[in-house]
Amino acid sequence: MTYMRKAKDVFNEWAEIGKDLGMEAGHADAVEEMLKFSLKERSEIGEQFSFLDLGCGNGWATRNVYREPLCNRAVGVDGANKMIINARSRGLGEHYVHADLATYDPKEKFDLIHSMEFVYYLADPKELIHRIVNSWLNEGGRLIFGLDFYFENTESHTWPKKLNIPMFMLKETEWINLFKATGLKEVTSWRANETTDWAGTLVITGNN
Repeated sequence: MTYMRKAKDVFNEWAEIGKDLGMEAGHADAVEEMLKFSLKERSEIGEQFSFLDLGCGNGWATRNVYREPLCNRAVGVDGANKMIINARSRGLGEHYVHADLATYDPKEKFDLIHSMEFVYYLADPKELIHRIVNSWLNEGGRLIFGLDFYFENTESHTWPKKLNIPMFMLKETEWINLFKATGLKEVTSWRANETTDWAGTLVITGNN
């Protein structure tokens, strides 16, 4: 099946009608779990750190991390310009970039790189993850992704048709192996916010 729309166009529309706030509410529990895990590690390290949020939407997770006393720089990037406009309007001092995430190339490295519900909109997630690990992530830094669209989450299977946009599906073990293939250390995964009616957000993370 050929899908006609681009993800950034859908999310521009959602930003215009305030649906970005619904996305924030819907993802809040899983992202809170992901950030709690990551920020506990940064607190134990006890050094200032930089943060990059890929597919940041209206910037809510970026703002939350920027409030952390040890965070000295927080950057949110999104392909939907109107999401970035919303993020900047609510900013606290963090930095937002409108960019095509398939070709985005930051000129600095980060200690913590986070992404919720973004990478499967790319035609080749593997290429991006390799680029992140090889060029964007500091030595000892952490990469953490949250995914609701994966094979075991059968409720998500209809999303490409409903949204009319292409999405890249893998099985849980395939996503995990993709992370391991980059050379990341201590790759681990779990399902956040899992219920009897919801398979949960697949969280995958590893250290550089």
